[in-house]
Amino acid sequence: MTDSETSLPSDKPPEIRVLAMPSDTNAAGDIFGGWLMSQVDIAGSIIAYRHAGGRVVTVAVNNFEFIKPVFVGDLVSIFAELTEVGNTSITINIKAYAERNRGDNECHLVARAKLTYVAIDENRKPRTINSAR
Repeated sequence: MTDSETSLPSDKPPEIRVLAMPSDTNAAGDIFGGWLMSQVDIAGSIIAYRHAGGRVVTVAVNNFEFIKPVFVGDLVSIFAELTEVGNTSITINIKAYAERNRGDNECHLVARAKLTYVAIDENRKPRTINSAR
């Protein structure tokens, strides 16, 4: 395991940080994978929105890898990086980390994903992204 998988990236802040709560669990008491996917999508959309200069929609989850579980009480930090810009689309790479036993600095890479967003106009139709942003 590399250092980047056991500690938060130090070169940038996370797009979002959220505490996994009991309400985010299934009947077995485990955090839903869908909950984590939702948080990842929100984090990716923040960068996509900023770069597109307006509304975006998720059009593809190109890849999503669950690496380790997330537990109730974990502080989940999600880092996103713009990797590709097309005429109307933006692709974002995302990593999610869980901080456990926060006093002990225990940190785990829990998911990696690649999502694609499309910029849309007021009529919900794809619009060109101004590449000068």
